[in-house]
Amino acid sequence: MTNEELFAKTTINSWKLGIDRLDQMFSSLSDEDLQTEVAPGRNRVFYLLGHLTAVHDRLFPLLGLGERLHPELDDFISEPDKKSADRVSADELRRAWSEVNQQLMAAFVALPPEEWLTKHEAVSEEDFAKEPLRNRLAVLQSRTLHAGFHAGQITLAVKRP
Repeated sequence: MTNEELFAKTTINSWKLGIDRLDQMFSSLSDEDLQTEVAPGRNRVFYLLGHLTAVHDRLFPLLGLGERLHPELDDFISEPDKKSADRVSADELRRAWSEVNQQLMAAFVALPPEEWLTKHEAVSEEDFAKEPLRNRLAVLQSRTLHAGFHAGQITLAVKRP
């Protein structure tokens, strides 16, 4: 196994573990549970489900893997929770979450390992030449950490008495 294969497989495996953990959480929570705030006056679990789905959906163009599937969920990134009434149902969010993450995983495993260390779409060739750590693999590692952070919030929120 080459170093590129090892790096790619390790990072994809970490992503899969985190997404599987969140899948279990989201599928075990009722629609009422999704309305739980992570802390008083803070985001609801429902909002975090939409937020993570929208952030992951943006990985398609950022990593050069294709077009987004759910740009209609951008409010979960650009607007704070509870600014307006929910525009999608919990079931719609759960379906979008599953669709985005299933298609991302398929794209991740199809990407040749050596391409993980190439630039992502938000960095210029000139900047990448100066900073080669601004690559696709670094983006996936960052998004894996982001998902893990929110998984911790969700775990604490739904276990509160």
